[in-house]
Amino acid sequence: MSDISKKQVFTTGEAAAICKVSQQTIIRCFDNGRLQGFRVPGSRFRRIPRAELLRFMKDNDIPPDLLNGGKKRILVVDDDDQIIELFVDVLSRDDRFKVETARTGYEAGLMTESFRPNLIILDYMLPDINGNIVCKRIRENPEFLGTKIIIVSGVVNPDEISELLKAGADDFVKKPFNIEKLVARIGELLEV
Repeated sequence: MSDISKKQVFTTGEAAAICKVSQQTIIRCFDNGRLQGFRVPGSRFRRIPRAELLRFMKDNDIPPDLLNGGKKRILVVDDDDQIIELFVDVLSRDDRFKVETARTGYEAGLMTESFRPNLIILDYMLPDINGNIVCKRIRENPEFLGTKIIIVSGVVNPDEISELLKAGADDFVKKPFNIEKLVARIGELLEV
């Protein structure tokens, strides 16, 4: 198979390999309407668009790891260009991770829906909203129960840190931070 993480349309055989089920199961789901797609004109071949395969996998609790090239998805949310650049540079070179970024709480919400990160590195002080509110909103959505959240901030007040952890953060890291230690912590949280 070619690079699955970039493909937009799949054969039933590819979909079966990604979902770790038989091709017959995929064909049956396609034929009974549980898996949407289209037939190649003039043939009996079925094709399944990426978004539909992702929906099907989500509905059936099939982890999308193979579809994402086996990489864990990390969303970095920070309005500081240097911090974003540091994370993108370090995490992109690590073949365990695929990285996307957002600069506001609003963008973080949109990216969480579309990118479906395994882990979010979230700045506490965003231009439009505080990170703890973003954290609470993500935690209120049952679809993201498994998403890990690390809040980073220069805030040192212990009461605020405990509030962040109560809001649903898995960890708090004070700025300035040691990037190697933080990457190690990301690996621990994602078990990779």
